[in-house]
Amino acid sequence: MKPFGYQRPTTTAEAVRLCAAGPGARFLGGGTNLVDLMKLGVEEPGLLIDVTKLPLDRVVRTPDGGLRIGATVRNSDLAAHPDVRRDHPVLSQALLAGASGQLRNTATTGGNLLQRTRCSYFQDVSKPCNKRLPGSGCPAREGSHRDLAILGHSPECVATNPSDMAVALAALEATVLLLGPEGERAVPVTEFHRLPGENPDQDTVIRPGELITEVVLPPPAPGTVSRYRKARDRASYAFALVSVAATLQVDAGRVERATLAFGGVAHRPWRARRAEAELLGAPATPAAFQHALIAELAEAQPLRDNAFKVDLVRRVALDVLGELREPQGRETAPAT
Repeated sequence: MKPFGYQRPTTTAEAVRLCAAGPGARFLGGGTNLVDLMKLGVEEPGLLIDVTKLPLDRVVRTPDGGLRIGATVRNSDLAAHPDVRRDHPVLSQALLAGASGQLRNTATTGGNLLQRTRCSYFQDVSKPCNKRLPGSGCPAREGSHRDLAILGHSPECVATNPSDMAVALAALEATVLLLGPEGERAVPVTEFHRLPGENPDQDTVIRPGELITEVVLPPPAPGTVSRYRKARDRASYAFALVSVAATLQVDAGRVERATLAFGGVAHRPWRARRAEAELLGAPATPAAFQHALIAELAEAQPLRDNAFKVDLVRRVALDVLGELREPQGRETAPAT
């Protein structure tokens, strides 16, 4: 690991100023991903700006019944928060599926959104990787890609976003608040992460010097239920092969509203817009769910060794929607 500077600002303005002043500066939350990448030589920041002492560690209810989640709120605290468990169980379930208890006690909301792919070529500095070194190539396309993307990938990159939390936030239509040298701005979480295109080294739309300050959840619509499901190679502490976050509102046997997001299948959490459109007003039946999911996945472009993901994500989504179809009251997440 190369030497680096360290600063611990006490205000968000100071943090932004420090980051903007140095092109090699990075914000440090829990460090559960960034420090690992530094040890591997993938990340080599010249300055770490510790944001854990900033006043961004609260979950606050908004006047309309939504939630404002500070960027330094720990994953374990967020998963256990009573308002999250009651109104947004899909988020609590995603967080609890995401890592060990020790990691959840350290990882932060902002850091979770910024974690980088676990593609083995990206993490191995002896291998070419367009995400790490633009123009060097993507050996994963012909090499080891079983765990990688089937949707939205490009010739430049087939990496997947590893976050469970971000998939739930996509289904919840959350908004990310950013503070930078040019002031504040809000970005829908569905637009926060990028598809790779020709610039896979750019994971998100964050501008230089910008700091995530909050994530805002809108209030849940009456009668809405939600769930998160993750398929993985082992029972715990593994990244998703595929995952599904869904919210569903049914009235008189028909889908009044549905949101659906997939994880483990693309460079960003994949919001299943086509499936949602097919479901709107449709009967809340397994046949309608199946039809919508088949329509969504028609655009999948699996590689040699990951075609199984197309059927796997369809089956997981079908199960989740089926479980939400006749809910026994509003769900809560399991106790930690």
